[in-house]
Amino acid sequence: MKPIQVSVDVHAPADEVFAFVADFENNPKWQHGMRSCRWTSPSPHGAGSTYDQVAHFLGKDIVSSFVVDEHVPGRRVKIHSTSGPFPIIETRVVEPLSDDRCRVVALVEGDAGGFFRLFGPLLRLMVQRSVRADYARLADFRSVTSG
Repeated sequence: MKPIQVSVDVHAPADEVFAFVADFENNPKWQHGMRSCRWTSPSPHGAGSTYDQVAHFLGKDIVSSFVVDEHVPGRRVKIHSTSGPFPIIETRVVEPLSDDRCRVVALVEGDAGGFFRLFGPLLRLMVQRSVRADYARLADFRSVTSG
């Protein structure tokens, strides 16, 4: 599947936004269909940390495990899946625009396996739509962090 890149401007300080998006336990607060995310390694979290997630997609609960490949505090976090039907690599970069605004750029790479391979190009469109909607939701930062 071709990589999906999304960019969204957020009206909040970059360090605050990065802390939120780099803590994957927050994913259910802003990612549709995300049931749970739980760190499986001790704090502090950074490169080498691991977490598990349960997402609901195409009528199925999908359980996946991830490892943090890169963690540049305040700036960049990169993860990849170590189990689950979708081999996924995601990079999230937070760029300050001013004291109270930043831009979040996400790059999602992956491919479907198993049952999901049957959906091919349709799956890419569905994932692209989902990723864009999630990051648009993140743009309303105060709303997603208050709930």
